[in-house]
Amino acid sequence: MNKLIKTSLVLIFIVQGLILKVNAASQQYYELKVYRIKTQSQQERLDKYLKDAYLPALHRKGLGNVGVFRTLEQDTDRRMYVLITFTSLAQMEKVEEGLMQDKQYLDAGKDYLDAAYNEQPYSRLETIILKAFPKWPLATVPQLTASKADRIYELRSYESPTEKLNINKVKMFNDGGETVLFNRLKFNAVFYAEVLAGSHQPNLMYMTTFNSKEDRDKHWDTFSNDPEWKTLVAKPEYQHNVSKADIIFLHPADYSDF
Repeated sequence: MNKLIKTSLVLIFIVQGLILKVNAASQQYYELKVYRIKTQSQQERLDKYLKDAYLPALHRKGLGNVGVFRTLEQDTDRRMYVLITFTSLAQMEKVEEGLMQDKQYLDAGKDYLDAAYNEQPYSRLETIILKAFPKWPLATVPQLTASKADRIYELRSYESPTEKLNINKVKMFNDGGETVLFNRLKFNAVFYAEVLAGSHQPNLMYMTTFNSKEDRDKHWDTFSNDPEWKTLVAKPEYQHNVSKADIIFLHPADYSDF
């Protein structure tokens, strides 16, 4: 093999490696915090902390959009969801450690951070770690016309009977074209992701958004009757890959980036 061919092969391998690294880096990681609250006092204290301390601190550290969402008023299981996007798990760890060195954050969040044991700002906190799907690698700010107060955000969690069937469901979204279908029907997705760590594994989660509940119902009716969906859901290779589906309706906080 002459020198020119060897050099060309080396360059090809280097370029392919760089492409793989870029593609891997473009897949975001998400941290989804779920705060369970029981009282209006907890709601107000948590809102103040997120709005005045937490989100500004994350923005100062170079993180882009952060989402804050509340369950609907009629939901008796009151929760707040905070969605944070990262380029890597290492960045996630670094940002959390850095918060405790941020004096501005510590001062602005003092009421929350220094809460007494019998005046806790939430009842329980759950953290879910996710990795974006290859076919939807970045979280997207929805393009909606309604005001934030009127919007409906729909968070779905699909649990699978086994790890292998969960991989199959993720494949259905990516290789099967489910994300493409959602996009074609203008579901205004924020993210699609597999759950790496959480309390309901194995599962995946995704969030779509709508101008209103009526708008949401109309979109899902169109989806259910779409020929492409009927063909996809009937394929033998994608059967029995979901054992439980949780649907959570949310409103974005007025200070949410999403």
